[in-house]
Order: sequence, then C-alpha cells, then structure tokens
Amino acid sequence: MTEPEKLLQVLGPGCAKCTKLAENARMAVAEAGVKAQVEKITDINDITRYGVIMTPALVIDGEVKVVGKVASVEEIKELLT
Repeated sequence: MTEPEKLLQVLGPGCAKCTKLAENARMAVAEAGVKAQVEKITDINDITRYGVIMTPALVIDGEVKVVGKVASVEEIKELLT
C-alpha cells in the first residue's frame, strides 16, 4: 500500500520569515523522502480560518503545528515522521 501524500501549508502574507519557512518545509520534505506537497497561503481570510493570529505558521494535513516562528528543517522533518 502506498503512503498518502502529505500537505504542508505555510501561512503568512509573504514576508521574509514566511518565505524562509516555505523553503525549510521544501527542504525537509526532500531530506525526509516523504511524498508531500508544499503550498503557501497568503490570503488573510484563509489564514484566520485556521485560528492563526501570528505568522508564519505551518499546517500539516490540516493541523496547525508551528505558529509565530520559522521552524528549522530538522524540526519540520520530526513533524513529518
């Protein structure tokens, strides 16, 4: 049975920290060897639907995992496994 693809969403308006978190998420996916899609959510209405008031934030498969900081590649890899 194949492993389902994970969905990582980076929530933020497009600031430098948000961009760095998205970059770290892509690197973590590549290093962990998991099937995943990384997308950026910049619309404030979409961001607030997750209950996030501080960006950047990282959502994995619909669950908010990181808020208000840039998680490292290693931290994201741990969240993926």
